[in-house]
Amino acid sequence: MRASSLVDHCATSLVVVVLLTAAAAARTNNECHSGDKAALLAIKSAFGNASYFNSWTPDTPCCEWTSVSCSGDGSAAARRVVGVSLVDDASLAGPLPGAAIARLTALQQLVLNNVPGVNGTIPRDLTRLNATLGLLDIISTGISGPVPSFLSEITALSYLSLSSNKLTGPIPASLGDMPNLYFLDLGYNRLTGTIPPLLLRKASDAYLYLSHNKLTGGVPAEFAAVHFWTIDLSYNGFKGDASSLFGANKPLLNVDLSHNAFSFNLSGVQLPEGLNSLELSHNDIYGDIPEMVVDMMLNYLNVSYNRLSGVVPAGGNMAWFDQSCFQHNKGLCGSPLPPCKH
Repeated sequence: MRASSLVDHCATSLVVVVLLTAAAAARTNNECHSGDKAALLAIKSAFGNASYFNSWTPDTPCCEWTSVSCSGDGSAAARRVVGVSLVDDASLAGPLPGAAIARLTALQQLVLNNVPGVNGTIPRDLTRLNATLGLLDIISTGISGPVPSFLSEITALSYLSLSSNKLTGPIPASLGDMPNLYFLDLGYNRLTGTIPPLLLRKASDAYLYLSHNKLTGGVPAEFAAVHFWTIDLSYNGFKGDASSLFGANKPLLNVDLSHNAFSFNLSGVQLPEGLNSLELSHNDIYGDIPEMVVDMMLNYLNVSYNRLSGVVPAGGNMAWFDQSCFQHNKGLCGSPLPPCKH
């Protein structure tokens, strides 16, 4: 063989070796911790190896699997699984495999969204992730039973959404002890009882959604000191005075108290200047609409089906809101309602 041919052959071999080495390195850098990979495969097995998990194969780097998120950028040899998100698939069926999920000891986010075949109750094994799990998002599943009081043991949890399931029973008071919880959505379930008075008391910015349940009682007095940005209590059986939620210096952006039996004088309510959406329809609220709404940047307003009176304030964004936003208040008049009678 000529020297030049030998050189070319060696160069070609070197390129192949380099490419194979690079490919192997890429695979290694996308591989997760061996314990995490075993846990993921156990989750797949618990769901009967559903087609959703077709990419979850032992010979494929687990950080490349669908619905799996890993820490780092691939520079480490063994990355940790920090997120699992199972969404939009009817083939997933059976109880949530808590023991397998708890083996993902670095897990920070667990999401199940629109997987109606997932059933059973919320497993206690999740408390083994008490120092890492910051987000638990279980929406539109077949999960039933109570909202577990043991969720308060997951001290890292800051975002908890359990909406649109089949949960029953009361809201556990222990959720008020959670040190980092700021977002709580328990809407669209079958919950009963009253609101725990210390709920979200430790949050600097609070978001609470309890709509479409069978909750009763009133707004806890303690809520006057909570820094709510959004609160939705709609479609329940609440009653009494909810005016303590409002105040000039509060950060409230969105309020929905509709379809309850709240009763208070709206005339004396100081609305937060930054309020964006105010939904008070279908209650027993009386008094006048505060004149200050004219100077606010409200994008949504509905006070229909109450006992309000006086003239609908004119100016600002008020022209955006049609008659349906004010109807069925016997004492209320002025555009867009019929003119006031002098």
